[in-house]
Amino acid sequence: MEKEIILIKYVLLMNFIVVFFLISSCQKSWQPAKGPLLTKWAKQISPDKVHPEYPRPQFVRDRWKNLNGLWEYAIQAKEKQQPKTYNGQILVPFPVESSLSGVGKSVGENNLLWYRRFFSVPVDWKNKHVLLNFGAVDWETNVWVNGKEMGVHKGGYDAFTFDITDALNKTGNQEIVISVWDPIDAGTQPRGKQVKEPRGIWYSSVTGIWQTVWIEPVNSVHLTSLKINPDIDAESVNITSLSSDPETNLDVIIQVMSGDQRISEVKTHSGKTAFIPLENPELWSPASPFLYDLNVILQDGDGNTLDEISSYFGMRKIALGKDEKGFTRLMLNNQFVFQFGPLDQGWWPDGLYTAPCDEALRYDIEVTKKLGFNMARKHVKIEPDRWYYWCDKLGLLVWQDMPSGDKYIRRNEPDIKRSTQSAEQFEFELKQLVENFGNHPSIVIWVPFNEGWGQYDTPRIVNLIKTLDPTRLVNNSSGWADRSVGDVHDIHSYPGPAMPEPEAKRAIVLGEFGGLGLPLTGHTWQEQKNWGYLNYENRDELTQAYCELIRKLYPFINEGLSAAVYTQTTDVEIEVNGLMTYDRAIIKMNPQKIQKINQGYFPPVISPEDNK
Repeated sequence: MEKEIILIKYVLLMNFIVVFFLISSCQKSWQPAKGPLLTKWAKQISPDKVHPEYPRPQFVRDRWKNLNGLWEYAIQAKEKQQPKTYNGQILVPFPVESSLSGVGKSVGENNLLWYRRFFSVPVDWKNKHVLLNFGAVDWETNVWVNGKEMGVHKGGYDAFTFDITDALNKTGNQEIVISVWDPIDAGTQPRGKQVKEPRGIWYSSVTGIWQTVWIEPVNSVHLTSLKINPDIDAESVNITSLSSDPETNLDVIIQVMSGDQRISEVKTHSGKTAFIPLENPELWSPASPFLYDLNVILQDGDGNTLDEISSYFGMRKIALGKDEKGFTRLMLNNQFVFQFGPLDQGWWPDGLYTAPCDEALRYDIEVTKKLGFNMARKHVKIEPDRWYYWCDKLGLLVWQDMPSGDKYIRRNEPDIKRSTQSAEQFEFELKQLVENFGNHPSIVIWVPFNEGWGQYDTPRIVNLIKTLDPTRLVNNSSGWADRSVGDVHDIHSYPGPAMPEPEAKRAIVLGEFGGLGLPLTGHTWQEQKNWGYLNYENRDELTQAYCELIRKLYPFINEGLSAAVYTQTTDVEIEVNGLMTYDRAIIKMNPQKIQKINQGYFPPVISPEDNK
């Protein structure tokens, strides 16, 4: 018996050593692909710890398994079947074109990108349903588990889930195979600024998995969604939970927490809206981004817990209202707050669509706040949930664009006529955007169209958004082709500033202006031929030009302007209009002076000496 025990210990030790060396070998074999520029966070990337955070902060389960890391990949013609051999390894969740993927290759619309990896299901998940979750994959995704087809998803920005329980082997390794097709700018699908041939304000294509992949165990009956609507006027929050069994009247217990203190608990039913009073609620704002925590417990008729998730919410209100001068304003919590912030493209030199890590996501928001802004316009891209979490947590208002696609119109042209297929895909992804991100208090405005790109049926699309989310404002078209609908009249002016004429029923905003450029050697995507709306020679000149620009902007507030969006948070590829360099290594202007002037402090004289 003693010999058997020794033998078992020896075998276990050998297995541990083999696994250790396999992991070490994989880590050593991965390195970033050659690229023009890296961020400081690139050195922290490791295949065994890449975006390890739970990716869904407002719908958190305790038990889960992260599938980020090294997968096998292959690129081959669309007509070919699943590859028998793969080209190498790719670091998920970085898109294949990016440096941090370890691949750095384009795919193109005539090819498929294939992925494969093996994983195990934890032993204590026995008798549970296993959900396979994707944060986002660009664009058309087919998924197989152990050779069984799970389904197809079309969309580059929304999360999707497959219940893979019936496909799992009873023991041992499980195999996931994925194929991805991305038409890029050859298609009509929402794609933002991705193109096959980057130039000017158009950036590299992004294909495949670009957000976290994970599995989690659930019971056959479990929670599927939460809808949270704060009502500061009624001093209540209204919460609706849905389950995977809508026909059964299941109990739901909702607990509202403030720190460690439980301030409310109600019992309701799945599919029903609970109206939860909150006496003298603490309001959320950029100046005071207070968040309530939330526990939601699903129970059967006998009081057995079927599912439990944790979440959070902020008590805030966004609406139109009149100020003391009679101007129609954007009102936050029933008060006019001038909303001022950068156009935020959300691109990274080493990860493209994917930030190198959660710390990097947070850094952009921290810098935005440090420079005295209270808002960002997320431009024709949808971020991972954790970006909005940091906006909620740190206090940054968000105007959320719908990613653009299809044809353009000029300023004075009528809306385009989309094909049925194009319109259905756009509206599917638009609904996913509003429904999936609608609980974030930071998001205050939806923007369906930018500068006429893909703009169609504008009044109907505005009404669709209003129906999906009556609690937020809608900017019908940012830049031009205004159709006199929605809550906002938005113009663009470079370098500007400028403003539309005040209106009785809508707020007026400056949706883009500025674009002051400064290329800094060693921190650009390419050494020569970088582009900006206006370029300057050094930090002092740039700071002075910015201060003069904002000095001209502020009088417009007294004339009715409710918001302004400066271009832009960072340089992006050959664009050098950023407040920061593309690698986030340098804030290009004097931060202290920019913060003061952004918040309305104007020195008597602005001169080059002031910027030293």
